[in-house]
Amino acid sequence: MKDFFSIALILLLCQPVYSQLKTTITCPPIEVDVLAGTVNELVPKSAIVEIENTLPCFTSFQVKDTDSTCGGVFYKDRDINFYTDRRYIEIGEKFKGKITPALMGANRSDLFGMLGHPKIKDVNWDAFQTGYGTLVLYYNKAGKINKIQIANRGTDALKLCD
Repeated sequence: MKDFFSIALILLLCQPVYSQLKTTITCPPIEVDVLAGTVNELVPKSAIVEIENTLPCFTSFQVKDTDSTCGGVFYKDRDINFYTDRRYIEIGEKFKGKITPALMGANRSDLFGMLGHPKIKDVNWDAFQTGYGTLVLYYNKAGKINKIQIANRGTDALKLCD
């Protein structure tokens, strides 16, 4: 019985050795520059490690393992995703951050002065050729932007995830 108490006491005293201090991961403000094609100085072809180091508050990441999986770093709570294997960044309408110029929610008819004519035009989206690659803008039923994709590839080589 004495041995039982000794072992129990040792285990009880050794428990704090296994505990660790854990820090809260903080994320810097996320700033998108649509005309430059950057997010906090990250570009669509940035590596997963570089993205995670710059914006450590990601909700998940996926390394590409098959053709059916799109690899990348995902910020679901901030509505922004980096698809690293397809080399583009997707920003949703619930994005929490700053977009310059403020395109989210802008009218489709107001874009010509800023972006010119789209290279490819569809009922629900427009693709603009830029200095860094392609800017794809998606529109809701009211004709307002509700999703932005920034890619470093041209429209002929662009491959998007479903």
